[in-house]
Amino acid sequence: MKESILDVLLYLFEHYFTEDADLVRDRDSLQAGLLQAGFSPAEISKAFDWLDALAEQRPAAGRPRADGPTRVYFGPELDKLDVECRGFLLFLEQHGVLDGDQRELVLDRAMALDQDELDLDDLKWVVLMVLFNQPGSEAAYAWMETQMFADEPEPVH
Repeated sequence: MKESILDVLLYLFEHYFTEDADLVRDRDSLQAGLLQAGFSPAEISKAFDWLDALAEQRPAAGRPRADGPTRVYFGPELDKLDVECRGFLLFLEQHGVLDGDQRELVLDRAMALDQDELDLDDLKWVVLMVLFNQPGSEAAYAWMETQMFADEPEPVH
């Protein structure tokens, strides 16, 4: 089975993190579960590195969020994220689901995946994982989760 970092992350997210985040603290038991599920040690290690980098970039509580200028994409970002993905990020930012700092964190984590290109569904998972990790983003996370799992996504008002 050829898996990617994103496959491991999605498995973790679907089977562990959404159940009870307080129970998921033991990395060894998580690694054992992932090995039992058939993931390679190399991909598991890369996924944990990805999660560690996400945790390190968590903003300090109470820190004001900066609204900045429009994001201009370049080089590798253009190669990895198609127009639909970039448009979706702009949509999320314009509708208050993501702020500028969160958008940059999503971009950083998307670029850290071992895939040449991301489709919109992959990017949505990255957004969901970033929002899950951000204090004070519960409403944005809930909206994003609804968009991903609803038969017909609701529009942002």
